[in-house]
Amino acid sequence: MTPPDLDDKALAGRALTGDQSAYGALMQRHRDAVWRLARGHVGDGDEALDITQETFVAAFAALARYDGSRPFRIWIARIALNKCRDWARRRAVRRFFAFAKPLDDALDVADMGATPEQALHSQRELGRINAAIAMLPTNLKDVLLLRTIEQMSQAEAAQVLGITEKAVETRLYRARAKLTEILRD
Repeated sequence: MTPPDLDDKALAGRALTGDQSAYGALMQRHRDAVWRLARGHVGDGDEALDITQETFVAAFAALARYDGSRPFRIWIARIALNKCRDWARRRAVRRFFAFAKPLDDALDVADMGATPEQALHSQRELGRINAAIAMLPTNLKDVLLLRTIEQMSQAEAAQVLGITEKAVETRLYRARAKLTEILRD
């Protein structure tokens, strides 16, 4: 049986024995979800890529602590969220000392399939939505990203965040309401 044919628990077990292809298969299986989660949290694709790499380095270092009775997806999502929070703290400190503004808007590239006007409008709307998501408190942002971007169930999101399913439901409602309020202004 080749590593991609195995479930996450078996791949983790093989990776612990030094099987690099098993760890590679785990990484390939979950990297897009981790990147999307990080991208939603930090609002920048390049930063999300760095966080994704940090997440998998940390996961590999902690693989012996992975509980195979729980989904690997939830375990890696929790690590990714922690890396996003670390990134946010580091960014806040850098901004405080450097008074730097993000250059995200200068790096936008127009979609070749759209007219320049359409691309500009689309980029502005996307930037506005990403900025609104970034303004949400962390507890609301985490729930919103896990449920809407990662399409985790209420139970899975609760497991990742260590809260009840009812708390996930409440926070998701509040996050959507707050997002609507921010975007309306």
